[in-house]
Amino acid sequence: MADITMKGGKPRHAIPAGVWALGFVSLFMDVSSEMIHALLPVYMVTVLGASALSVGIIEGIAEATAAITKVFSGAISDWFGKRKLLVLAGYGMAALTKPVFPLAPSIDWLVAARFVDRVGKGIRGAPRDALIADITAPDIRGASFGLRQSLDTVGAFLGPAFALVLMWWTADRFDIVFWIAVIPAFVSVAIVLFLVREPPKVAASNTARIPLRRQDLLRLPAAYWLVTAVAAIFTLARFSEAFLLLDAGRLGLPVMWVPLVLIGMNLVYALSAYPIGILSDRFGRVTLLVIGIGLLIAADLALAFLPGFPGLALGVLLWGLHMGSTQGVFAALVADAAPADLRGTAFGAFNLVSGVALLLASVVAGALWEGVGPAVTFVAGAAFAALAGVALLIVKAPITQKS
Repeated sequence: MADITMKGGKPRHAIPAGVWALGFVSLFMDVSSEMIHALLPVYMVTVLGASALSVGIIEGIAEATAAITKVFSGAISDWFGKRKLLVLAGYGMAALTKPVFPLAPSIDWLVAARFVDRVGKGIRGAPRDALIADITAPDIRGASFGLRQSLDTVGAFLGPAFALVLMWWTADRFDIVFWIAVIPAFVSVAIVLFLVREPPKVAASNTARIPLRRQDLLRLPAAYWLVTAVAAIFTLARFSEAFLLLDAGRLGLPVMWVPLVLIGMNLVYALSAYPIGILSDRFGRVTLLVIGIGLLIAADLALAFLPGFPGLALGVLLWGLHMGSTQGVFAALVADAAPADLRGTAFGAFNLVSGVALLLASVVAGALWEGVGPAVTFVAGAAFAALAGVALLIVKAPITQKS
């Protein structure tokens, strides 16, 4: 791993080529996924007749499925000491689900495709993050996770942009957009197959076994579990972005323009994640997380109380900025705290807890949306974010000491 010289002569490692490759894998898969997901909530509600509560349940179950799968894929990657095969299997499974979306005759097929797609995400997620930690020096860990997250989010920005243009070009033909989305998914798989390499030696764990054992989890330090607990509370505030799309539809934004919501959010997310990762390496991760939580509170309050499209626009942009300030930083904190031979397990357990929290958040958001309205939904999100901020400040010292 090459060194570069920073200002003042202090050596600093260069970001490995493998991190860049995994970043572009994420970029192409997100182009594919977000071309579909930018339209899917509105498609389910307006074309297939689903309710907002149904959307929340479907999205929550999908993300929870991914989270549960990550636990086992992470532990398996520790057990074998190999990550790439699981990364390839996960991205390959996601690619194979993409043709189902234009072919689906009913909502049941879409739910099944979302389920299998999220299983693929679960299989690849923890091994991919553990692989990044394996090949990255500690002094650039925040930057490396931030870079991958930024490239991932460039794809999440380009996907809705392509969806918007294609919806205009095809006169709102959902099926054509969904078919075109198949192409970048298979490009992503090809990059994993030909450009991603395992590090020269990744030691297999002496303790991780299949199935995951209680002893493995007990080896994870207290700082790791504190980070995971804070992330769970925080995720209760960060329900599915599908509700941002539903809010745009509620305000009367034409279907063709709904992807603008994800375009704006992910543009800010992509531009902020990498520089914030660098800042977390230099100035501390907890400080950046506190700022990110504050940004989510501001986003929720803007969406709840500022009227019309200006409130929506401000809320969406703040939402993207909070994502850039938190997601890569949480990943770096997990990598900092976890033993090297249990990184896959650590990321898997972290994502399981976060996924269950996201399931609860999305179901509660859907129920509040239908029962008392969008404003209360976003206010509840702000309240959970504030609670996460308080919890983070309480456990700041032990987390900082470890990381």
